[in-house]
Amino acid sequence: MKTRMEHDLIGDKEIPNEVYYGVQTARAQENFHITGVLLSQFPTFIESLAKVKKATALANYNLGTLEENKKNAICSACDEIIAGSLHDQFVVDMIQGGAGTSINMNANEVIANRALEILGHEKGEYQYLHPNNDVNKSQSTNDSYPTAFRIALFEKIYELIDSMNILRKAFSNKADEFKDVVKMGRTQLQDAVPMTLGQEFHSFATMIEEDIQRLVDAQQLVREMNLGATAIGTGINSHPAYAHEVELRLQEVTGRPFVTAKDLVEATQDTGAYVQISGVLKRVATKISKICNDLRLLSSGPRTGFNEINLPAMQPGSSIMPGKVNPVIPEVVNQVAFQVIGTDVTITMASEGGQLQLNVFEPVIAYNLFNSINMMKNAFETLAEKCVVGITANEERCKDLVLHSIGLVTALNPYIGYENSTNVAKEALDSGRSVYDIVLEKKLLTKEELDDIIKPENMIKPRERK
Repeated sequence: MKTRMEHDLIGDKEIPNEVYYGVQTARAQENFHITGVLLSQFPTFIESLAKVKKATALANYNLGTLEENKKNAICSACDEIIAGSLHDQFVVDMIQGGAGTSINMNANEVIANRALEILGHEKGEYQYLHPNNDVNKSQSTNDSYPTAFRIALFEKIYELIDSMNILRKAFSNKADEFKDVVKMGRTQLQDAVPMTLGQEFHSFATMIEEDIQRLVDAQQLVREMNLGATAIGTGINSHPAYAHEVELRLQEVTGRPFVTAKDLVEATQDTGAYVQISGVLKRVATKISKICNDLRLLSSGPRTGFNEINLPAMQPGSSIMPGKVNPVIPEVVNQVAFQVIGTDVTITMASEGGQLQLNVFEPVIAYNLFNSINMMKNAFETLAEKCVVGITANEERCKDLVLHSIGLVTALNPYIGYENSTNVAKEALDSGRSVYDIVLEKKLLTKEELDDIIKPENMIKPRERK
């Protein structure tokens, strides 16, 4: 294997000649065997790093601080990365010390070495184009890394919203399908009052729709960038007009409305936006998990549970109990929710752990936010496609439970009074007889009156008493 010699503050190091990363990336490879999850597994983040580097090259050129040939080579290298090339060269563990310096340098070195090739030079010939002097010009890790992180997070939230819309639509379609299926509503796992299965599924769709809006709101928080802050927000080592110019070039490169923070010192140390987004992810996960709990309850049985709906049978459920089919899709989504909820604590503590002008713990925040979004996206699409779209209703079972429920007496309360309703309910509980039969026996209502009151369409919405 041919090698090239590179050097940094620590000293000289041999680097395999075929790789595009350099000495600082190689040191990070040696130092950070933490998760085994590499930057290469997060393509959106890699593309966002390249977008930042392209925007800064354009800004520096426009301000006269970067030569045209270097600008062109850097931009060409970035375009290749944005298009999906060289992602295997991003080899740093997602969690590392140094506030993201290793990831920033991984990007700088890969872009520099590819740009050198474009210019007709060999990798490592940094006298012609340097990772720090040229690719990282007018930047620090402390502004380029957070900016790339926010760009990637902005895009990943769109992906999550898309998956939530798939799930919302699946529940909405089922709500239409089940609109005439009358069933018993329950509170505290006890019979309450009648409703339709369509109303129940429509409520699931509405819960998701509300949380999509919360995500849209939270997404706006990461539009604010600290690019131009350099080390701590003072803009040292950059042109006086650089912050404004790079803002315009970043909008041009990304096609998104990213803006420069008004106070770059504040923006460099503040990670509150990540806490807010993590909190919204926790909210989404909590509510979807609750829906999955409901699906498991409603499908429980089939002989000794609610058995109001049937979930698609996806795989055998037991190695010892023949014929058993488990609700495996809601179960796996529950577990994703537990992971996301726990991750919120990590993100909160990492944000709180920042000190003075910088929070060095953004790598663990990025790792966990990206992981949470990826898992949720996959889980929601799985829930929609492998579960919700295939749910069927057991209409007769639902109807039978309504007619034999003590909760039916609630619908009679305005007509026979609370005391009579209580007595009917108690007798039905003690005797095992139906509310319907006892009301007729006691002559509290005529059969015609009773049948009109308990018509499905009269029990599932407000009704003016005749």
